Amino acid sequence: MLEVLDIAAVRRWSSLAVAGLSRHEQALNQLNVYPVPDGDTGTNLLLTLSAAEQAVGGALTDAPSTGAVLRTMARGALLGARGNSGVISAQWLAGLADAVDGDGLAAALDAAAKSAYAAVARPVEGTILTVARAAAEAAHQGSDEPAAVRAAVLGAREALARTPEQLPVLAAAGVVDAGGQGLVLLLEALLEALTGEHDESEVEGAVPRDGEHGHGHDHAGHGHGSAALTYRGPAYEVQFLIDTGAGEIARLRAALDRLGDSLVIVGGAPTWRVHVHVDDAGAAMEAGLAAGRPYQIQITHLTSSTAEGAPRRPDPTARAVVVTAAGDGIEELLIAEGAVAIGGNPSTAEVLDAILATGAGRVAVLPTDSNLRAVCQAAAEEAFGEGVKVRVVPTRSPVQALAALAVRDHARRFEDDVIAMAEAAGACRSAEVTTASREALTVAGRCRPGDVIALVEGEVNLIGDDLTVVCCGLLDRMLASGGELVTLLTGAQAPDGLVEAVTAHVATRWPFVEVHAYPGGQPHYPLLVGVE
Repeated sequence: MLEVLDIAAVRRWSSLAVAGLSRHEQALNQLNVYPVPDGDTGTNLLLTLSAAEQAVGGALTDAPSTGAVLRTMARGALLGARGNSGVISAQWLAGLADAVDGDGLAAALDAAAKSAYAAVARPVEGTILTVARAAAEAAHQGSDEPAAVRAAVLGAREALARTPEQLPVLAAAGVVDAGGQGLVLLLEALLEALTGEHDESEVEGAVPRDGEHGHGHDHAGHGHGSAALTYRGPAYEVQFLIDTGAGEIARLRAALDRLGDSLVIVGGAPTWRVHVHVDDAGAAMEAGLAAGRPYQIQITHLTSSTAEGAPRRPDPTARAVVVTAAGDGIEELLIAEGAVAIGGNPSTAEVLDAILATGAGRVAVLPTDSNLRAVCQAAAEEAFGEGVKVRVVPTRSPVQALAALAVRDHARRFEDDVIAMAEAAGACRSAEVTTASREALTVAGRCRPGDVIALVEGEVNLIGDDLTVVCCGLLDRMLASGGELVTLLTGAQAPDGLVEAVTAHVATRWPFVEVHAYPGGQPHYPLLVGVE
């Protein structure tokens, strides 16, 4: 048993954390409190901690202290962070790193919890933040570092079990907080790294402990953007979506496993998300083509000047807009409006790359999903150190991003233009229609898997069994409170005739409303709606 958290233990921790998250990735995804099919907390945490592990693996072996290696781990997590849970976890690691060389692990866990709270503008109890604070408070009961971590794990588990009492939405869904469960897994991995004790006690409503098997993970080390790193891993990160069957995915997994590392394949027939690091991006794409038709393809050169932190000289007079995009059609629309589009579920480093690649000294970033706002904000803060002023415009849907882009005016001061875009986005009410992935009690009643649900500003407003009927009913509800312009974005799974039926309904019921329809190509959501 180790008496202290040393550099070797940090390396073990990072590997064990990735292994634990990999085993429970899908179960974490299923803890999503909303009955929508794209809950991906487990995937976001796995990718975030995979980046942290790669950074630790690439750190110099003669690092001066445990804190220095932990800072490398935190830096890797920040640049690889996906979603709000990824950013908060990275900030938690950063707080731990800054304090661990001082008064011990209990004090470091205090600093980690405070750092996590500081990362959120409006902290909410019953989340990962509550679990982090409870772990820190419990750690002070330990007489040494192993005892402190044991106490922290127990305190975190107890706090996790209480999260449904603090957040009604968790109680209604019958689950605990997914981010909080992820932090419990991190602390359990820390305990195992420090003591060799493997203890994943079950908590009611938490991740199922039996029957869960994750994907294998190769621990080859590399990272991005840290002076303490030397890159010695695969040259390219390849990501794409693919529609295919389980048998083809098994063969694709085997092929990509031979080609590289950091392989993550998530989803279920017919749509899967693929992530891998390889030296031969062409071979990875050939494997994808053998399995089906890859789309929303992203290939990032991991040894690019961005990854190595090369100096940049942004033009202080130039402006640009970077927007996230989940769909080929949406990406084309954004590019046509003069924006730089980033597909998929980008990490902090990918958003930062896009910002710096514009060469502009003033950049507006528009997240098209509320779960991407923290990632975009983290990238904005990183860009400041490169001499770029970045403002994140609060958008939560592609239709709001399009509304914001429509009012851009370079004749205005940059800050005034950002305000105008934010006002335009705020004036555009957004909604989406999808199929419920789980049973849930919503403000519109109880929905069951397979029901068609319409969400307005993130809340379920309609439940039905016919897609066209629900879409038309959604437009009636939204237009009843006013509106002159409707924007419709059809998804990859939208059936033929849906747009025509909805457009005809609006023309009959709301004859003075203008309708613009575009193929968006987004997964999971047959229709996205904007009303201005």
